[in-house]
Amino acid sequence: MKGKADASSKGEGRLKAAGGASKRKKAAASGKPKRPPSAFFVFMSEFRQEYQAQNPNNKSVANVSKAAGEKWRSMSEEEKAPYQEKAGQKKQDYEKSKANFDKKESTSSKKAKTQDEEGTKSEVDDDEGGSDEDNEEDE
Repeated sequence: MKGKADASSKGEGRLKAAGGASKRKKAAASGKPKRPPSAFFVFMSEFRQEYQAQNPNNKSVANVSKAAGEKWRSMSEEEKAPYQEKAGQKKQDYEKSKANFDKKESTSSKKAKTQDEEGTKSEVDDDEGGSDEDNEEDE
């Protein structure tokens, strides 16, 4: 019985991981801008191309990541500066696109609210103009 309980708890963990993936898909489908990469990830994209050119037979992502991490740690601040500038520029672009996205969202939510308010007004009007009450008073 212990084995069965352990197997079910492992399955639950897998379901939770899949749930996180669906959240990412929903964010991408909504048109929300993707967060900007850090300076290390900007460096990593360039380093990955160089590493693959030097080591064409390497199929391990772990080896590339380890080599990139070691090189990044050994770099001086002056060597990291161009990557930090690129990351800063990408962050500014992200902030602009996020502001545009937020404006679009706020205008669309305002439209949705006005439509909802109009719908509630008509329901209230129907209740106020109830002909049942008028008929009872006439009788």
